[in-house]
Amino acid sequence: MDDYVHLVYQITKDFPKEELFGVTSQVRRAALSTILNYIEGYAGKKSENCKVYRNFLETSYASLKKSKYLLHFSLIEEYLSKDNYNNAWKLPEEIGAMLWATIQGMSKK
Repeated sequence: MDDYVHLVYQITKDFPKEELFGVTSQVRRAALSTILNYIEGYAGKKSENCKVYRNFLETSYASLKKSKYLLHFSLIEEYLSKDNYNNAWKLPEEIGAMLWATIQGMSKK
């Protein structure tokens, strides 16, 4: 997750200046929210079945999905090169799979 946040910050440095408070800010906050919610949930968990922990994981997953959409939007709007998009797309796929498996595993308990 840390690598993903840093990658998002790096590739958004070249976004149009008029998007600084728009897409640039949104995608950065969504990527950062992914890891921050994961950390906060993990730090406060008492057990694997903790509802609060699961809520943080679900919020982390939702933020990840939001950031992925914003990267796609940025590609279509040509704020982002195809190469940067392809590089940025791999990490959230892996992160999403990990988060989803953890959330689903909690449902079975």
